[in-house]
Amino acid sequence: MKEELQYKFGVAARAMAAIGGGYVVAALSTAVLALGLPLAKADAVLTATMLSFTVYTCATIWVFAAKTAWRAWVGLVAPAAVLGLLLMALRSGA
Repeated sequence: MKEELQYKFGVAARAMAAIGGGYVVAALSTAVLALGLPLAKADAVLTATMLSFTVYTCATIWVFAAKTAWRAWVGLVAPAAVLGLLLMALRSGA
């Protein structure tokens, strides 16, 4: 029974990581790309938004391919932190 509960908890943790963490990474990457792409504003936003679907898909695949749920979360938090720093740098005009 204990192994079954651990398995269910692992799947639930991965699902939360895929849904929530994948969304955060996709949203941050969209914002960074929209601000950083050397295109007209509308084109940069459209391109970034279209690429966000790919980012979200890759994040979800990563979560369920990771060896453990802990590694899946770390694999989403690290890029989210980097993207967050890039976003702050782009918004401050650096």
